[in-house]
This record gives sequence, C-alpha cells and structure tokens, in this order.
Amino acid sequence: MVLERLGKALYGALQKLARAPHLDEETVRELVRDLQRALLQADVNVQLVLDLTKRLEERLRKEVPPPGMSRREHAVKIVYEELSGLLGKPSSFELKGEGPTVVLLVGLQGSGKTTSVAKLAYHFRKRGFRVGIVCADTFRAGAYEQLSQLGQKAGVEVWGDPTAKDSVELARRGVEELRKKCDLILVDSAGRHKEERGLMEEMKRMVEELKPDEVMLVVDGTLGQQARDQAEAFRKVAPLGSILVTKLEGTAKGGGALSAVAATGAPIKFIGTGEHLEDLEPFSPP
Repeated sequence: MVLERLGKALYGALQKLARAPHLDEETVRELVRDLQRALLQADVNVQLVLDLTKRLEERLRKEVPPPGMSRREHAVKIVYEELSGLLGKPSSFELKGEGPTVVLLVGLQGSGKTTSVAKLAYHFRKRGFRVGIVCADTFRAGAYEQLSQLGQKAGVEVWGDPTAKDSVELARRGVEELRKKCDLILVDSAGRHKEERGLMEEMKRMVEELKPDEVMLVVDGTLGQQARDQAEAFRKVAPLGSILVTKLEGTAKGGGALSAVAATGAPIKFIGTGEHLEDLEPFSPP
C-alpha cells in the first residue's frame, strides 16, 4: 500500500537524520533529496513538495533549538511539523454527548460513498454505538436496495422510502425517525458531480434543512492530485467537517490525494483500504 511505502521512506529519512554525526549543509541537502523522492513517488504535487522543502531548508538553517534540545532533535521536530502540515494531522471523530450525532456524507458518483457509509456504520456499531442509516438518494435506481443489503451486513437499521421524490424531505424524515433510536445517524446523499448545479444546490438545501453535526466528503483516492479540485468544489457549497479517502489499497496516488485534500483545510478522519466492511481505518499520517 502506498501509504505504508511512503511512511517507511519518510521514517528512513528521519532515521538517517537522527543518526547523522553532524547537522551540516550536506546532511540537510541529503535529507531534502530523500524527502522529495519519497513524496514525489507517492504522487504528491511537485509545487507542494518544492514549497515544503524550501521551508524546511530555511527553518533548518535559521531556527535555534530551545534550551535542552539538540540541533538534531530540533531538526527532526521541524521535519515532523512540516510533513504534518502537508499530509494532515491526526483528527479523531467524536460523537456528541447528548442526542444523536448526525453526519451527512457527500461525494462524487463512483467515489465509494455508499460502501463507506456501511463501513462507518459497522465501525461504530462494533464499538458499542447504536447506528442508523438514512438513504436520501432519490437519484440512483436501486440505491435503497443496495444500502439495505449493506446495512444488513453491518448489523444496523437502514431507513428509506424508494417512492420518495424530494431527497431533502426524505433526509429530514429519516433523521426524525431514527433520532430516538440511535447514537449516530449517517445520511447517505446522492452521488453528484461538481458541474451538476442542481444536485449541488440540493446538497446545500439538505445541509440547511438537517443542520448536521458534520458534513463528511468521500473522496476517491485513485484521483491523486485531482482530489483537491473536487474537495474545493464541495467546500464552496457545504461546510466540510471532515474527509474520508477511499480506495487507497490499490493506488500509487495516495500521497497525492491526501496532500491535495489536506491543502483544503478539512481534516482527513478515515481512509478506506479494501472492499470489506472492516476495511476502514482512522487516518494517521505516515
């Protein structure tokens, strides 16, 4: 998996830095080359890599370590801070204490959103929470049937109405129906395209009507650097609270997707790493 390879490469570069007898110009240059190679191989945007390494070089040359910290230890800290800024920092998903937490999931068609809804439901049910799913997709034929089957596998209730035409009203009804039964309500909206104004406007109305505790964008990890445009388009319409990146198990573009999405400012909270319900992990940067 690309994230494991990236993590090993970054760890190797830091280990080499930690073992260096002196933190001189040659050590800094070698560190920068190692980091550039690892990030570019993971499809991280070239300009982002150049900006990162420029900041690194400047900080490593100019900053003075605080009392009690060696130059080498301070250098490792600087590298970690800059990489965290590029790939995103760990951000946990917390359920609120009173009443159900309502999460609206949005994303492009084919991003793996509906499967991700079931994975999230399974993830939290296994941790002892009462989880319900609302199918608010009136656009795609068979959406409710697919989600019902996935919900059955995940062991959670799925609410929907295949005859409904108004997705916003459908979502509202579903949340009200599950409110007293659940700690977490996941609302699966229709997959949409950033150029489809009608569907994007519908998503905006759904956010205004539901006032969800969080809007989670599901992004296809195989898009690589193009994921940034997608995330930016959705952020203009809805207040993105977090991001779930899918399909990272079989792509060499994972670093590009993660860095592009992290550049939007919305934290990545989960990543999908396979086709099975249990193939979902809280995001921890390499």
